[in-house]
Formats: sequence, C-alpha cells, structure tokens
Amino acid sequence: MVNILKIVQAGHPVLRQMARPLTPEQIRGPEIQRLIEEMRATMYDAPGVGLAAPQVGIGLQLVVIEDKPAYIERGDPDDMAARGRTPVPFQVLANPRLTVVDRTPVEFFEGCLSVAEMMMVVARVRAVKVEALDHTGKPVTLSAQGWPARILQHEIDHLRGVLCIDRMKSRTFMTSRNYGLYTGDQSVAEVLAAVGTTGEPDDPLAS
Repeated sequence: MVNILKIVQAGHPVLRQMARPLTPEQIRGPEIQRLIEEMRATMYDAPGVGLAAPQVGIGLQLVVIEDKPAYIERGDPDDMAARGRTPVPFQVLANPRLTVVDRTPVEFFEGCLSVAEMMMVVARVRAVKVEALDHTGKPVTLSAQGWPARILQHEIDHLRGVLCIDRMKSRTFMTSRNYGLYTGDQSVAEVLAAVGTTGEPDDPLAS
C-alpha cells in the first residue's frame, strides 16, 4: 500500500528554501524510489498534474509530473487548445535545470496544491528545455511548449523556494469557487481588463 503524503501549504518554511540535489545513487536507492511512488500517488489523489518534493515537506530537487488525457478531455476543447494543453506522460525529474527557448510571455489562470482552493493569473514563458536525471539517475532532456512548459516552470519554481503567488497578477487572486462562478467563461484579457492593474507589484507608482 502506497502512502498518500500530506501536501504542505503556503507559510511552511520548506516551500521557501532551496531544495537539495540528489546523486544518481540516491535516486536509485530504496528511500527515493519509495518517495517517488508516494509522490505519484499523492499527485493522483489531489488530483494534480505535478508535484515537487518540497510540497510534501521534503527539501529535495525531485519533481513528478503527468497530465492525463482524461483530464484534458474533461475540459472545454477551445480552452484546452488556447492553453496549448496536451497530454504529458508520467515523468520523474531530479535536479532539473530549465532553459528558456521562447521567452514570449503567456498569461493564464493556474492553481497550486500548496495554495489550496485558489486561482490566479500567472505569466510564464512559452517554451522551455529541461535537463534532469530520471527515476534511474540517468540524464534526460525534455522540450515543452504551451501548458506542458507551464507545468515544468511551476514545479521547478518549487525547488527554488518560489510560489506562483510570487509571479501572479495580484488583482486576479481568487478562490477556485469564485473563478468558476465569475470568470470561468471569460478570457484572461477580459479578466485583466475587468480587475484593472492598479496596485500590481510591477507598478513602481502603486500606493
């Protein structure tokens, strides 16, 4: 029986610390192999499309990701196409290093299992390359754009002590319930126009 781990929430110190790298020998060892399976089960249980070790209280550079076709099929086809959301097979990434391939900013709502029941608009770059070690400790390289690139950026941020709330458009921060009630059928541009930009952190004249 695989344990479902507790997902820690914003305010827990581990979410603000730099995670420690793993050696290939550690990755192949029984402790990390067990952790990988527990993180996978926890991600499915949440459910989510990615989980980083700091989110379960463990400061290691370890990420699991998977965006199942069934998740995408439940969404609105036009919305999924706009997001560039395509299936991502299960992947284990240790010590990931991200390189920006296309710096074009793309804004969409996203959530986080460690900022439970909240949504916010976050700008991410369009395309990335990630070099990491897989579940056997061997080098692997992933190239991604659209929503898969967003997942990678979000999870790798966790290994650096960065949360999506650090990158969000603060005036779009809302509960998941209110997102569904009031903004789910609007484009991001419409939401941004409705809430305005006054008070955003990147506005040096904000008071």
